[in-house]
Amino acid sequence: MALKMNQITRTVYYKQISMAKSTYHLILCTIFCLFGPILIAQDDTNQQNTDAKFIKDIHNQILTDGECYDWLTELTTDVGARLAGSPGSIKAVEFMELKMNSIGFDKVWTQECKVNYWDRGEEEKVYMTSPRSQRLNALSLGNMIGTDGKVLEAEIIEVKGLDEVEILGIDKVKGKIVFYNRPMDPTQIRTFSAYGGAVDQRVYGASKAAEYGAVAVLVRSMTTRQDDVPHTGTSVYDEEIKQIPAISISTNDANMLSELLLKEQVIVSIQNNAQPMGERTSHSVIGEIKGSEFPNEIILVGGHLDSWDVGAGAHDDGAGCVHSLQVVRTMLKLGYKPKRTIRCVMFQNEENGLAGGREYARISNEKGEYHLAALESDSGGFVPRGFSFEGHTDVLKPFYKHVSQWLPLLESYGLQFSTGGSGADIGPLKSQKGLLIGLRPDSQRYFDYHHTDIDRIDAVNQRELELGAAAMTSLIYLIDKYGLQ
Repeated sequence: MALKMNQITRTVYYKQISMAKSTYHLILCTIFCLFGPILIAQDDTNQQNTDAKFIKDIHNQILTDGECYDWLTELTTDVGARLAGSPGSIKAVEFMELKMNSIGFDKVWTQECKVNYWDRGEEEKVYMTSPRSQRLNALSLGNMIGTDGKVLEAEIIEVKGLDEVEILGIDKVKGKIVFYNRPMDPTQIRTFSAYGGAVDQRVYGASKAAEYGAVAVLVRSMTTRQDDVPHTGTSVYDEEIKQIPAISISTNDANMLSELLLKEQVIVSIQNNAQPMGERTSHSVIGEIKGSEFPNEIILVGGHLDSWDVGAGAHDDGAGCVHSLQVVRTMLKLGYKPKRTIRCVMFQNEENGLAGGREYARISNEKGEYHLAALESDSGGFVPRGFSFEGHTDVLKPFYKHVSQWLPLLESYGLQFSTGGSGADIGPLKSQKGLLIGLRPDSQRYFDYHHTDIDRIDAVNQRELELGAAAMTSLIYLIDKYGLQ
């Protein structure tokens, strides 16, 4: 009987314990349900406040103690023009190595690439000889041949695009200078869209005209501004078609020729010495800070070091290079220790070949590297308006959704997010399935200076340049701290 009572007692005891535990768990669950969301919300708020403060610190540091404008002044005045393979590009590589080492990267190195060097030769001479004599503001287009110093004179025939050359046919084109005169569309708010809608005539116009017997081409400069400044830029020959000279002229001269052609025949003479010079060895410049927690996840920030051989490449793309240097310098100044490897790349040969970007991606893939994100600045040093994101179809949607949660932290600085293009140099990294990002400054004035002799330091506003660097640093900080998942 006593044994039975003990069993009953133990049963009651364990039931009481069980009930107590259930009550305890119920109380805990009730507390969590009531206060958990508040605690989580408070934690999120605290974290947002921390991030907001650090982003503010980034802007304050750059706007009061940034060096990017000074670096750009040195690059554009002491080095100047730096077409890939030229003596200027060699000086630019040396300049960037010194700057990176002085900033405090863990490692700095150069990466060899082969570039097709092109030489403009002596002064271009382009004249309208009839109905009157007038010199035209002109620049030979990149990678094109010249007249070998001889005078080439012929009647010009105006077209708005490549398709019109086909419509006119060999009977009307043979022996003429084809004058491509399709303006950039001024109704496009984003001027890069206007550029994309007009640039085919510059890139492919020479071969299309030569296919129908033309002896040379003139191309309206790629800008919405009406001025006397000619714009150069790359052109491409079809290897199966005869090569002919191709020269850009200013928008004012293009308008003048077009008006004259409505009334009478116009004859133009060309004399220049432009020519491809063959392959040369050049280098991209790379620096990195090793990540403390995820060193195998690389976050790249960069621009292209080369420029065209006229002007000094201040907006295109000296601005992007110093933006990228400023990102790393600011992190170090603020004592921030990156979790992931931050790599700064000054790509070589974006303007007329993309050799640096292609070689960088090839070597990176060969090593089995993974770029979690790559951010390129190659749209000028104007006030930043936001970022554009692209990537492999497998990752773009979730990555973009993830970064979009940070937009409230950046909207107060006038920044917005969108999907779209990123940068030519980082494009070859898409196969690694990271996020590719392009800085998007205000584009309204970019094509006033693009590929011209006036793309110099006085075209760059210091504060706008610094704001671009601050925007980039802020986004790199968030990606490094939180990743993309």
